[in-house]
Amino acid sequence: MAKIIYTHTDEAPLLATYSFLPIIAAYARTAGVDVETRDISLAGRVIAQFPDRLTDEQRISDDLAELGELATRPEANIIKLPNISASIPQLKATIAELRSQGYDLPAYPENPQTDEERDVRARYDKVKGSAVNPVLREGNSDRRAPASVKNYARSHPHSMGAWSSDSKTSVATMGHDDFRSNEQSVVVPDDDALSIVHVGADGQETVLKDALQVLAGEVVDATFMSAARLDEFLEAQVARAKADGVLFSAHLKATMMKVSDPIIFGHVVRAYFADVFAQYGEELAAAGLSANDGLGAILAGLDSLDNGAEIKAAFDKGLAEGPALAMVDSDRGITNLHVPSDVIIDASMPAMIRTSGQMWNADGEQQDTLAVIPDSSYAGVYQAVIDDCRTHGALDPATMGSVPNVGLMAKAAEEYGSHDKTFEIPAAGRVEVRNGAGEVLMSHEVEAGDIWRACQTKDASIRDWVKLAVTRARASATPAVFWLDETRAHDANLIAKVREYLADHDTDGLEIDIMAPAAATTYSLERIRRGEDTISVTGNVLRDYNTDLFPILELGTSAKMLSIVPLMNGGGLFETGAGGSAPKHVQQLVKEDYLRWDSLGEFFALAASLEHLAGYADNARAKILGDTLDKATETFLNEDRSPGRKLGTIDNRGSHFYLALYWAEELAKQTDDTDLADAFSALATTLRDNEQRIVDELLAVQGKPADIGGYFRPDPEKATAVMRPSATFNEAIASLA
Repeated sequence: MAKIIYTHTDEAPLLATYSFLPIIAAYARTAGVDVETRDISLAGRVIAQFPDRLTDEQRISDDLAELGELATRPEANIIKLPNISASIPQLKATIAELRSQGYDLPAYPENPQTDEERDVRARYDKVKGSAVNPVLREGNSDRRAPASVKNYARSHPHSMGAWSSDSKTSVATMGHDDFRSNEQSVVVPDDDALSIVHVGADGQETVLKDALQVLAGEVVDATFMSAARLDEFLEAQVARAKADGVLFSAHLKATMMKVSDPIIFGHVVRAYFADVFAQYGEELAAAGLSANDGLGAILAGLDSLDNGAEIKAAFDKGLAEGPALAMVDSDRGITNLHVPSDVIIDASMPAMIRTSGQMWNADGEQQDTLAVIPDSSYAGVYQAVIDDCRTHGALDPATMGSVPNVGLMAKAAEEYGSHDKTFEIPAAGRVEVRNGAGEVLMSHEVEAGDIWRACQTKDASIRDWVKLAVTRARASATPAVFWLDETRAHDANLIAKVREYLADHDTDGLEIDIMAPAAATTYSLERIRRGEDTISVTGNVLRDYNTDLFPILELGTSAKMLSIVPLMNGGGLFETGAGGSAPKHVQQLVKEDYLRWDSLGEFFALAASLEHLAGYADNARAKILGDTLDKATETFLNEDRSPGRKLGTIDNRGSHFYLALYWAEELAKQTDDTDLADAFSALATTLRDNEQRIVDELLAVQGKPADIGGYFRPDPEKATAVMRPSATFNEAIASLA
């Protein structure tokens, strides 16, 4: 029997799954398609690491590892929902919740001293940060706005804040002594095993990474950020924000870049509260209160210190005397510096640009902002958009073009594959990358505290990326631009390969260019203001940035993108959009039984998954299901059945009902399979006849607290009861069997 794997993930997408998955399974079954689930949630990943400490009932399989292996096979058909890329505070909160549920899990060891603690730390390190995507993404990324979504956005344009030519908003970046400027890059000629070695000032050698396997033609990079220059830069930006009267905000990615960016975030916290850390830094460190975990974690831990109130007063003074901070939640006093995972650059910067280039201050008002992005690799992209909006005003969703993306990400390409090769340097000296013969390929002079990293990009991934770019450019008759900078070491090597591999394809009649990221941004903006589309062909990090930046400006959200990963060995991975707003949605559900999560991304992914399966398994009914789902989704958009913004309107559960109704009606109308049409005709009639009753049952539960039994690991029975409150709808779906 043909099979689709649907992932159980986290937060709002997980809760939506309890409502939507029964519909998917019932409809797919009519085409002989099984829909199975695999748990890749943060809690599930944690539990899978400690089978030796758990009971038989508590143990679960390592589903992520299983899916990683499946992704290399041609039969793979995986629908991947947004998951938590865990920061340390999120990981600690998950451990605490699981322990409260009876799981005998060890505490997260901040500074492991024993072999047992080092083993525990190593297990937890496997699940934090970007643990899922590098495992599943055995292909490159094709992300674009479906025509139905683009048409809806043009006819129902979302709000865009007005821009002023006097806006003080800008981006601050280092431009020297950072990852971008210190980068070295080599193309390895043969299969090899590299080593990364720290050579101390006294000549003492410490192996940081051994037996690093590389393949012929692979691009390997090494770079570092100077801690001393970073501190000087941050000190200057704190003073600049204060002098200019703008909000101070830091924009990093402490989830995906799980080693480097939490360290940088800690530097930002210490720079803003320089006086506090000068006076109390040693005490805080001794108490295990790290700036890397954010201001919120420090304040929460002050009760354990005898002079905690005194230190709290010092932090309050720092907030009062420093520049105004951008806020995550003004009502609750949550600042930009409270939690490293609260302000993620690819979501926070587009949201700021969409809102007049402003963020929220402590009074709940919008204010111009100094966006601090320490590394200069991609900061220029955001500055280019700000400059464009300051000059030409806000973009118009009713007329603007689109910027779809072809992203290089297969086999943990580029920076996102650097986690196991990123180190905070313990002492001054030199870091060398050596080949198997002991020859030094790359070398950096470093100081204590510097952040050094290496990353890899497989030649096969680059070849596939170029092929996908040409395929998409021809299929959509759209110009494509490779966002690569010849003055950056890594990009220079990629440019040489891109030019070589483009020659393997028929590019006659296609417009394919190579531009540095900032210039490519300006070029794309000029085109989309004219209503023209331009494919951005980018590396892994820019893939992440661009697939939030342009969709948020075009569509109001990145959750409505069609995201397909054609796996290199023939299978398909279908991603369902961004999950950045998921935490707030869960909080609202628990408070008032209302889930505002929009499952539109799931609808698109499912249709693409069914289409792929139809081709692979020669399943005509799966093709019908996919085609009719596309039509139903267009009706869904035209009828405006996405979740409303307030109680008394349909939420996620109501949107699933209407999708099921429109899908059943489309299936009942199709003429290629009369038996299938007859089966869904009866369901469509039942759903249409009972529409008001079902909606009333769904609305009746709103307005009171909902118990789902846990945030990171909800109780399945409780979550099912909350997310499927309409007996009439449930019975109708069950009748399809």
